[in-house]
Amino acid sequence: MTPTHSPGRPAIPCLPTVLDAFNIAPTDEARLLLLDCLRSLRWAERVAAHRPYPTVDALLAASDEAAYDLTVSDLSEALAAETLPVVPEGAYSAAHMAMDAAHAAYEARFGHAFVICLDGLPAAEALDHALAGIRSRLANDPEEERVVAAEELRRVARGRLVSSLRGAGL
Repeated sequence: MTPTHSPGRPAIPCLPTVLDAFNIAPTDEARLLLLDCLRSLRWAERVAAHRPYPTVDALLAASDEAAYDLTVSDLSEALAAETLPVVPEGAYSAAHMAMDAAHAAYEARFGHAFVICLDGLPAAEALDHALAGIRSRLANDPEEERVVAAEELRRVARGRLVSSLRGAGL
């Protein structure tokens, strides 16, 4: 990092950012961080390979672009690693049963876990949103649902990437 210097003041070195750390991390470390966001090896390798990113927005744009390019096989790989959205603590057992039943129907129809991005929703609304989403998406044909699931995975990956950068001090 280049020191910041104003005439008459001591030079203060610029502190590295989380993005800087991601940009200079060994490829294996960057790939592991990315795989925590989306379990597609191709996606993680592509995002890691295009480092360094000048801004977080550039990183997120690359993440989105790589997610849009997932093949059917890549999507299957990523969906196989997903789990059911967590029912908030304190939810009635009927809510757990409703979510379990809806998810079982979804998995039987599409052969993979239901994925939905709940970023930005209040915890109190997350369960209702997930249940409404799973019920409405059960009406999709498999190809239509693949497109919807891919978009939800892209949004989930983006949110997880932002969270992991924030968790590291961004």
